[in-house]
Amino acid sequence: MGAYGAGGLANNLLAAGSGGMMIALNLGYGMNPALVGLLGALPRLTDAITDPVMGHVSDHTRSRWGRRRPYIFCGAIAAPLLLALLWQLPEGRSETFYFNYFLVGSFVFYLAYTVFATPWVALGYELTPDYNERTRLMGVQNFIAQGAWLVAPWFLWFMELPRFGDMRGGAAALAIVLALACAGLGILPAIFLRERHARGEHSHPTAKRGATATQVLTIAIKAVTDFIVGFGKTLGSIDFLKLCGATFLVFNGFQLIAAFQAYVIIFYVFAGDQDAAAIWIGYVGMLGAIATFGVIVLTTLLGTHIGKRHAFFVCVGISTVGYGLKWFCYDPDNPWLLLLPAPLMAFGLGSLFTLMGSMIADVCDQDELRTGERREGMYGSIFWWVVKLGMAAALAAGGFLLNATGFDVELGGAQSERTLFLMRVFDVAVPFATSLLALALIATYGITESRAREIRATLEERRGVR
Repeated sequence: MGAYGAGGLANNLLAAGSGGMMIALNLGYGMNPALVGLLGALPRLTDAITDPVMGHVSDHTRSRWGRRRPYIFCGAIAAPLLLALLWQLPEGRSETFYFNYFLVGSFVFYLAYTVFATPWVALGYELTPDYNERTRLMGVQNFIAQGAWLVAPWFLWFMELPRFGDMRGGAAALAIVLALACAGLGILPAIFLRERHARGEHSHPTAKRGATATQVLTIAIKAVTDFIVGFGKTLGSIDFLKLCGATFLVFNGFQLIAAFQAYVIIFYVFAGDQDAAAIWIGYVGMLGAIATFGVIVLTTLLGTHIGKRHAFFVCVGISTVGYGLKWFCYDPDNPWLLLLPAPLMAFGLGSLFTLMGSMIADVCDQDELRTGERREGMYGSIFWWVVKLGMAAALAAGGFLLNATGFDVELGGAQSERTLFLMRVFDVAVPFATSLLALALIATYGITESRAREIRATLEERRGVR
């Protein structure tokens, strides 16, 4: 479990770095917030193709090292390296240059990220066949991975340290530090874990030496056809689509405030004082991260005692209350009140990836019962594409919403009353609404504990315990 959790920590650090450092493009390089949002969103569009393809390739790979581990190892080295290179931006260039440089570099980075993350996720779904042990596994993994969100709130503070000269130098240094940490952690699952379905249950034929052009074309067409069929079968699971929808809503709400609330704290609570705000942003984020450790433990216990769906209701319901409290607690006269909503909001993200990973593993069993195939890679790739799409949508929406408020970076702390009011409204209302919609969606999720155990027993009777 520890080695799998190390991969989760690397995964979260890559996500936190690629998203949380984007503020430097606006405050450090002066880029328009809408363009910053597009840089977060556009590269994720390709994930709609690359993630499922990577999942399909991983599902059908046969090697002496397994289906997942070779990709995890290579991706764990390539993705951090590319993240570090992405932020070594040249000085004195135009906004157009920085936009194009970052856009192209982000496409390449996210491709390498996919090579690591998709097989790593799939590996977790197949590590244990037990209903409750799946929740414990995801709880341990999420507990370890949560360490990323303990340090992420301090990214802004780190980038503004005087030793780096300015935020641009700080971003370049932070990217290198993150790259070293992610590479060291990310290779551990590939080294120490073993796969239960290591050789794969289905594989595509490959062209032998001397094959004719017709044979090669036939094999290529079959591979594409199998991918399309597998993709369609995966999307045919209604329960899986409900999990994806709920994840998008909860995670998107969280990511939107992560990208947006920093501006509320800087320009509403501290009237544009970035140095003072950076310290409190760090406190708020660190408190939320610390609280999340407790949330993960509580969620694991609730999931094994009252069921995964009911645990989701309790935890996301509490986080919804936390979002609402922000309206009253983000107070310029009492900045310490910033700390009160943070532990409550932590229930949303803290419970999400503990429960969803376990529930998707149950869906994979249901899919095998229906189709006779194991598609952890495909399920994991689509699910995590939804997660990354949520992050990209939050970054894009955050930029456009910020422009919609009338925010002008040149005004500093002299933003208009209307701008500050709209910033607060968006910061509270959007995650509050998305959380309520997610609760409504999970209310109709159909795999109960008894049904999951029944499916597992049928599968073991069909093919034996593995």
